[in-house]
Amino acid sequence: MADATADTKAAVPATTTAPMQVAAPVNFDAFFARAGDSLKRGDLGFAIGLVLIMVVLIMPLPAWLLDIALALSITLAVLILMTIVFIRKALEFNSFPVVLLIATLLRLALNLASTRLILSHGHEGTHAAGHVIQAFGGFIMGDNFVIGVIVFSILTLVNFMVITKGSTRIAEVTARFTLDAMPGKQMAIDADLSAGLIDEKDARVRREDLQKESDFFGAMDGASKFVRGDAVAGIIITAINVIGGMIIGMIQRDLPFAKAADIYTRLTVGDGLVTQIPALIVSTAAGIMVSKGGLTETMDAAIGTQFTRYPKALGMSAVLAMAMAMLPGVPMFPFLMLAAGCGGAAAYLSFVSSKEQAKVAEASALQSQTNVPVAEEPISQAMKIDQVRLELGYGLLSLINNENHRLTDQIKSLRRALATDMGFVMPAVRIQDNMQLPANSYSIFIKEVEAGKGDLRPNMLLVMDPRGEDISLPGERTREPTFGLPALWIDASNREEALFRGYTVVDPPTVITTHLTEVVRDHMSELLSYTETQKLMAELDKEQQKLVAEIVPAQISIAGIQRVLQNLLNERISIRDLPTILEGVSEACAITRNVLLISEHVRARLARQLSDTNVDENGVIPLVTLSPEWEQEFSESLMGNGEDRQLSMAPSKLQEFIAAVRQSFERFAMQGETPVLLTSPTVRPYVRSIIDRFRPMTVVMSQNEIHPKAKIRTIGQV
Repeated sequence: MADATADTKAAVPATTTAPMQVAAPVNFDAFFARAGDSLKRGDLGFAIGLVLIMVVLIMPLPAWLLDIALALSITLAVLILMTIVFIRKALEFNSFPVVLLIATLLRLALNLASTRLILSHGHEGTHAAGHVIQAFGGFIMGDNFVIGVIVFSILTLVNFMVITKGSTRIAEVTARFTLDAMPGKQMAIDADLSAGLIDEKDARVRREDLQKESDFFGAMDGASKFVRGDAVAGIIITAINVIGGMIIGMIQRDLPFAKAADIYTRLTVGDGLVTQIPALIVSTAAGIMVSKGGLTETMDAAIGTQFTRYPKALGMSAVLAMAMAMLPGVPMFPFLMLAAGCGGAAAYLSFVSSKEQAKVAEASALQSQTNVPVAEEPISQAMKIDQVRLELGYGLLSLINNENHRLTDQIKSLRRALATDMGFVMPAVRIQDNMQLPANSYSIFIKEVEAGKGDLRPNMLLVMDPRGEDISLPGERTREPTFGLPALWIDASNREEALFRGYTVVDPPTVITTHLTEVVRDHMSELLSYTETQKLMAELDKEQQKLVAEIVPAQISIAGIQRVLQNLLNERISIRDLPTILEGVSEACAITRNVLLISEHVRARLARQLSDTNVDENGVIPLVTLSPEWEQEFSESLMGNGEDRQLSMAPSKLQEFIAAVRQSFERFAMQGETPVLLTSPTVRPYVRSIIDRFRPMTVVMSQNEIHPKAKIRTIGQV
């Protein structure tokens, strides 16, 4: 018993003396702070808004909450329209397709909610679907629901047939044209980047803007279908509300036909107007958005500037309005008021325009009278080298200052002809006067080094006899500056006589252009720079870019390709067939990296072109072959092994070879022949290097460069 009592006493304190647990107070400040942070997150707020729209589609809305939602829909539509009016570029509001979808979904959800209220409580009266629908129905319809039906039908047709259809078509065409123009715009960005007009950062920004523009107009093409579908849905929902409401009112609510038609038509048309007016506003906003086109300013500034740019248009409008006011039976006051407004605006704008022109003229005259110090040209400009420069004496300036601009036009044609014939883009020719030159002289410079000069008679004509005989006309004897042929300067009045006698007659601009053509052809290899080679490669067709990517820089560098092209141009071989040249380079690089040997292989690939270039008027290639003795002499004079071979021939032998070639080709020239010197592939480049020093116009070909189908005729041997 004692033990039990002791146990009880020991147990009591354990239960009665324990401290009481008090609940901690709720921290409302922290709760609201966390809620505020959550609402500040755009993604969470956007998601909540979409969920609420979905809830409206499922759950019924009370009338007071529907009034608030309809007011929100109208305000949102006006906000969208005003935003589009004041933006400068379409990309400033590139979220518009998403906004358009949400606004359309919101209107459809509210349409469903109002339909539920109309069909459920329409028998109670016109206030059953809220005061907003009641106000729109009563304000627009008055006491006649037929007027409301007609107004609603017209608004729906305007939205569906005019604005929505036009916006959809513009969006489709704009999206198609934008996508079609993307490759060209991307190439323009790459070209500006290659030319150094923009840096990599600017190019990246422009590419991103281009991608955004493409995505935006593509999205607008699809988003415009939302507006069109919304208009169709509005028409169907309105018809369902009228028919369904009358059936419910007459069958379930025992309303007479007239009362059911009046109540449900008022509610339905009011609901349709509340829905169609925001839909019309949003459709107009979408039409303005896709119609902005190339505008880069706000709508008010663009329209105001373009309407007020031509005061004559306003003046003609004023005259037309005045004429309309004079017609019998037409109210005069509106048209007279418009005529006065347009006429006053035209007069004011004309006055402002003339005043601005007078200010500009005065400022220009004042600036011309003021001695403005000439800014010192940067030293870097003085270091630049003109690739091609033509200097004229003061007596020849009339060739470029006359009304026809004969010389400049001929130089433009020369650049195009060289590009077509040789595949070589000639640098721009800088033309300047030089007071140190004689009055009637000109000089041609290639990279600041004089490459040709001549004397002209600007008001006379140069006559040459193609037969090489003396010219029996009065004039000043001279030599043609390009080829040094005997010629005669004659008066322009003797032109017809010279042509009748079969002479060649050219004017001074043609003399300069011909001389410039030959000088440029002689120096094409020097003018083909590394940059120009890069440009030629970049301008190849897309199908050829894979070949370029395979050989550069894995097999050969751009500089190596430049050297190959220079070797071809040095012998006046066209490089227009660049794909074939690159294929030959790729094949040769598998065997050797020697530029000379690569060039020779490329020449063999161009055998058809070379053969066609050197045929005579009969379609036959006249050949002068290198004798076996000289072939052996050249072969034995090659020193070194493999790719390092060089020609080491005794000077006496060289002189003997030069004399033999000169004697042979001069004999054929007297016979009217322009033959090709044919050698073996091994010695061709070395023979050409010698002949280039005394007869650069002589063509040297190897047997590999004669096309199998070419017709040949051997006329001699060296």
